[in-house]
Amino acid sequence: MGLFSGQFANVVEWEEYRDDIVFWKWSNKEIKKGSRLVIRQGQDAIFMYNGKVEGIFTDEGSYDIESQIIPFLSTLAGFKFGFNSGIRAEVLFINTKEFTLKWGTKNPITIPAAGLPGGMPIRSFGTFSCKVSDYLALIEKIAGVKRQFSIDEVRDRVLGMLDQLLMKWIAKEGKDMFNLQVNSFDISKGIKEDLDMELSKIGISITSFAISSFSYPESVMKMQEKVASQSMIGDMGKYTQVTMLDNMGKSGSSGHIAQDMASMQMGMMMGQQMVNAMGQMNMGQPNQGFQNAANQPSQQAPVTGNTTAPKFCPECGTPTNGAKFCPECGKKLI
Repeated sequence: MGLFSGQFANVVEWEEYRDDIVFWKWSNKEIKKGSRLVIRQGQDAIFMYNGKVEGIFTDEGSYDIESQIIPFLSTLAGFKFGFNSGIRAEVLFINTKEFTLKWGTKNPITIPAAGLPGGMPIRSFGTFSCKVSDYLALIEKIAGVKRQFSIDEVRDRVLGMLDQLLMKWIAKEGKDMFNLQVNSFDISKGIKEDLDMELSKIGISITSFAISSFSYPESVMKMQEKVASQSMIGDMGKYTQVTMLDNMGKSGSSGHIAQDMASMQMGMMMGQQMVNAMGQMNMGQPNQGFQNAANQPSQQAPVTGNTTAPKFCPECGTPTNGAKFCPECGKKLI
């Protein structure tokens, strides 16, 4: 990654610039008379000598070392001798842009939840943005021992703290464990503040942090769907209608649809008749509906005085199993 080439060895610049690098250090080269400093857009250049910052240059362009840079670096050794002999200095190029990165929990994190002894395992995904904010802290903590520092290393630092911060702020701001997205703004705000406090120690600031989604176990998702369905249907009448419509959509045959609807309606009517009849018997009142049906000669078996129920219903042919009323049509048998 040497930046001086051939006999012209006189350019100090970040030649191999990459968007994913936070800073890159030009070092162990001699700066001589006639050298030029090249600063591209989105870069700052920091001159260092013997580990000490001598000057910070933020304007993009090409600058002559002797006439435009050295006057601001009066402490550099060799300047008082006319800068005829080269000096070894370091130039730290800083990427000044804001980085936006995606984050996600690699494994489910278990959040304590009331009623769940093992807690609630969840995953979460989102984005965060960061940028270099304190050159001196960055130099002291990172640049002093590294030649370059990538944004992936920043991401690794964030992910290393994220699980604990998610647990902390979900427990603090998550009002509904089954719908954390409602409180995602407050949770994100708290995490951003804590991350910014930690990364400011190395000269990086967190400018934004956002939670895109929370992901629950499949069993919890099915339970949520079931509860949502039940809340949308207030009574069994509506539920029956919805079920019938759903079956109609799945059937694909008008004959089957009509048959299913007729069977469901008949079953409901017969069940209601049986309930009414049993209620009247308990109150000591005769069942007029069934008596009227018994008065029909074409449908009533002859009264024999036998107190034993027939084995099969004379009305519909259903086995009676000794019951007083037919379990299928409700016909009185004794």
